[in-house]
Amino acid sequence: MDLEEHARRFYKEGFGRKEILDKIKMLCDGKKAEALLKEIEHSENLDSFSKWIGAFPRSIDADDSGLGCRGKGDFFIHRCIADIIGRTDAIIDSTHQDDAGIVAVEDKYICMSVDGIHSRLSHFPFLAGFHVARAALRDVVVMGARPLALFSDAHLANNADVGKIFDYTAGISTVGELTSVPLICGSTLRIGGDMVLGDRLSGCVGAVGCGTNITPRKNAAPGDVMIMTLGSGGGTIATTAIYNGYPHIIKETLNIDFLNTAIHLLEEPFFKNVHALTDVTNGGIRGDAFQIAETADVKIILNEKKLRGVVNTNVLKMLDDLCIDFKGISIDSLLVISPPELTSELLYFFKAREMKADIVGHVEQGKGVYLEKARKIKKMEPLFREEPYTPIKKAVGTITPSNWDEMKERIEKAKKQAIQKKERMKEWIREKNEME
Repeated sequence: MDLEEHARRFYKEGFGRKEILDKIKMLCDGKKAEALLKEIEHSENLDSFSKWIGAFPRSIDADDSGLGCRGKGDFFIHRCIADIIGRTDAIIDSTHQDDAGIVAVEDKYICMSVDGIHSRLSHFPFLAGFHVARAALRDVVVMGARPLALFSDAHLANNADVGKIFDYTAGISTVGELTSVPLICGSTLRIGGDMVLGDRLSGCVGAVGCGTNITPRKNAAPGDVMIMTLGSGGGTIATTAIYNGYPHIIKETLNIDFLNTAIHLLEEPFFKNVHALTDVTNGGIRGDAFQIAETADVKIILNEKKLRGVVNTNVLKMLDDLCIDFKGISIDSLLVISPPELTSELLYFFKAREMKADIVGHVEQGKGVYLEKARKIKKMEPLFREEPYTPIKKAVGTITPSNWDEMKERIEKAKKQAIQKKERMKEWIREKNEME
């Protein structure tokens, strides 16, 4: 419960002062209620400039948009965010739709990534920290950079125990120490500062790395072979296990196999000839392949049987039991896209490290993603949301809203207004500096 949102809504709806206070007092003490209403009155009656800088463009609710759900809705919003940022001087920025960005410093590439904790792991802070740390490190490694450091952020709601932050930090540090990547800084805050009731934990972990050969998605080229390693899942699979009654599957996710394998891959002499790497996370291979094909402007052909063969057996059984399509969920495999002449070296490398891997597809000229299944090839596209893997997600579903085109127009309009505001603010600050 967000006290500020609660009180602000009543204020905007025209309730009287006494009525608002009575409603807020049902959730907090009178002194706090009086203080909150005073803040609302001040913050709702600003001067014209403050109103302009404080207002934001209205579009649609995050829930309706599919934000964070790793499907078509989420991908569309990410494109809009990239448009607001615009093309930068970075080697890889948000316009490339990779999970990390890269800047050049002399003859080195500096890579940075950040990942938010899985929201449903708020009540399991060690798992939240462990899996988000792995995710941040993976995002750096798949860009061809060796991870150098981790940083973290943690926000607690008012009634949350401080012990959650300790357990969360322990989860991050476990991964950091096992991979010799230190956690060097971070931040702790409360969600909403005195305003949000409950014991929710939210936060993120970021990673910084350095490399000399980069492997972004845009490098995928016609003729390339796609090799995928065994995926045992991370935060999403742990969440699936917890909320569907398969707690024994959590153990399958607690490893650093991906990181150890990928970091050693960077050191191989042949690595400089690998075109692209990615981790299979963004709505599963269905989402990642879609983004790769879009970014690199290529056609991708995948094989269903081969894909199933590189999913952890116990994890796959759980997903099959729950009627969850493994192709639409994050399984945390390493996907290598490389010229065919590297295939034998790559497969030997994985075998030598006792990491199961197989050729799961290839890249062609053209557009889109296609799945070969039972000798038939059909186009495969991401759903509006990723494969539903909890009872709540199944209740919400994956169907594209009937008014999605109208929703997109509203989102686009809000995006354009944000860009206009950015440009006006830059101009205002420049003029102000000139006058001073």
